[in-house]
Amino acid sequence: MTELLLVRHGETDWSRSGQHTSWTELPLTERGAEQARALRPLLATRTLARVLVSPRVRARETARLTGLLDRAEVESDLTEWAYGAYEGRTTPDIQRTRPDWDLWTDGAPQESPERPGESPQQVSARVDRLLAGLAPVLDAGAEGVGDVLLFGHGHILRAVAARRLGLPVAAGALFRLDTATLSRIGVEHGRPAVTGWNIPAG
Repeated sequence: MTELLLVRHGETDWSRSGQHTSWTELPLTERGAEQARALRPLLATRTLARVLVSPRVRARETARLTGLLDRAEVESDLTEWAYGAYEGRTTPDIQRTRPDWDLWTDGAPQESPERPGESPQQVSARVDRLLAGLAPVLDAGAEGVGDVLLFGHGHILRAVAARRLGLPVAAGALFRLDTATLSRIGVEHGRPAVTGWNIPAG
C-alpha cells in the first residue's frame, strides 16, 4: 500500500536551540549532516513514486545527503510555517510577553509584508492544496506505484500529518517530530492511519 513518508531536515543551530525558523537559511550542523546521511539506507528500502522537498537549504541538503535530491521536486507549499515577528525566537521567550501563546491555535503575527506570519487557517489551506495535488498517488491504494516522500520542517510536516488524518491543523501539536526522523502514514480499513512515527535512523 502507498504510504506518505515525512522526513524532517537534519539538525541546525536553531533547531538545537529551539528557535523558530521559517525563511532564515541555516546550514545543517555537523551532527545534522550525519543524521541525514544515516537516513539513506532507511529510505533506500522504499519504492518512491514522488519525492518533494521544501525550497529551504536545510531541507534540500538533507535530501541531497540521502541521495534523493536529484529526484526531488521543489515544493513551496512544504516551506515551514511563516513565523513573522517570532522568527528566531523560542517559545519560552515569546511567552514572557504572551503567556498563553500557542502557535497551533494562535498562529504568528506579521512582522512586515516581506516577512508575514501565518495563521493556522492559512497553513491548513496550504497543506490541503499540497495533499490535493498528491491525492492521485496517495489514494491509489493497492494499485499504487510507490510511496510519496516529503522533505520538510517540523511544524509544516506535523500539519501535513494532521490534515492527512482528517484532523484540524491544531492537532499537529500532538505529533512530536525530531530532526532527521522518518514518519509514515498509510491506510487501514480504507482510511489514513499512522504506521510509524518519529523513527530515527539506526
